[in-house]
Amino acid sequence: MKKGFYTIMSAQFFSSLADNALFVAAVELLRTGGAPTWQGAALVPMFALFYVLLAPFVGAFSDAVPKGKVMFVANSIKVLGCLMMLFGSHPLLSYAVVGLGAAAYSPAKYGILTELLPPSQLVKANGWIEGLTITSIILGVLLGGQLVGQQVSSVLLGIDLPFVDTGVDTPPEAAIAALVGLYVVAAGFNLRIPRTSAPLQPMRGGALCLLRDFQQCNRRLWQDKLGQISLATTTLFWGVSGNLRYIVLAWAAAALGYSTTQASTLVGVVAVGTAVGAVAASVYMRLDRATQVIPLGIAMGLLVMFMNVIDKVWVAAPFLVLLGLIGGYLVVPMNALLQHRGHNLMGAGRSIAVQNFNEQACILALGAFYTLLTKFGLSAFGAITIFGLVVAGTMELIRRWHVRNTVVYRDEVERLLQIARSDEL
Repeated sequence: MKKGFYTIMSAQFFSSLADNALFVAAVELLRTGGAPTWQGAALVPMFALFYVLLAPFVGAFSDAVPKGKVMFVANSIKVLGCLMMLFGSHPLLSYAVVGLGAAAYSPAKYGILTELLPPSQLVKANGWIEGLTITSIILGVLLGGQLVGQQVSSVLLGIDLPFVDTGVDTPPEAAIAALVGLYVVAAGFNLRIPRTSAPLQPMRGGALCLLRDFQQCNRRLWQDKLGQISLATTTLFWGVSGNLRYIVLAWAAAALGYSTTQASTLVGVVAVGTAVGAVAASVYMRLDRATQVIPLGIAMGLLVMFMNVIDKVWVAAPFLVLLGLIGGYLVVPMNALLQHRGHNLMGAGRSIAVQNFNEQACILALGAFYTLLTKFGLSAFGAITIFGLVVAGTMELIRRWHVRNTVVYRDEVERLLQIARSDEL
């Protein structure tokens, strides 16, 4: 790997670590402020909101400016969101601003990989990035919990700046102030990301032109015979993963009698399995064989339903590791294939923005679907069964879609696979 890759990994780790710790701090800020329970749950869709709304613009911005600078600006927006939260803005609004920074950050974070590295290293690079991101999720949740805890927060609140009244008076506020420092560290790494030789693609026209350009890019990727399969798979995967933590929490309470604190450790167990699967895929999978992992998506959906028959934690823990491992091994090669096709079709930043739009829209749609199931009185076990069937059924449709492509559009699919094979050499 090139030296710049490790700088990108460091920047991503600290930024993601702060994102996930901030979520815990924001939840605690709402709770201690007496906010309704629904507002804590609303943090997740608020974070995803700008991924969907700004998808037509952030990708073009990422391709028009050196991606290290884009990541620096995005981190600065996250710092702004933290400061808003500290100085009186509503936590939901402030967290949405942090989500705005994350939405701008993502196309640059993944897009620079295709500019910095040859296609032969994309699967490996994605494996390390995804593994590191999942590690930062686990550590970030733990860090956030410790920062708002009495032992650490009392130390943070005991730090006084001479002649300065910071207004930081509560444990969640102290945690948020500390996390600003993590974002600053990430920004320092952003400034050290090397400028690649990839040509910039200037943003032409106004908002309507960018919207039309995004629609064309979205259509182009969905029409590509390999791009459509990888996009459909990663969209479904992240839609499932984005909601799996809620499913695990609900199931752990119903099946194991766990509290939210205890159940959150099981969410971390799934993430550990995903990290292992991601690293394994980076070692053993090749770009031109990425579609061979599609059956794993069907297995993932079926395995979700088996959660209903588990009532012992010693069975649950390895089962959830396996579930995460399958997910990690599925998404890394498909993500790399999607980046490869997107880079060839429209440029890295625009393709990642299209990917983010579809994935975040899927998170919102599946979240609404799962919420409706529970709202109308369906038990956690029944909702999990229906959710698993939807996932397995959709992945089977994607598998048949790819089989049809290889038969009806055999020459085109072979040509695209040959491009992937030649680029890997």
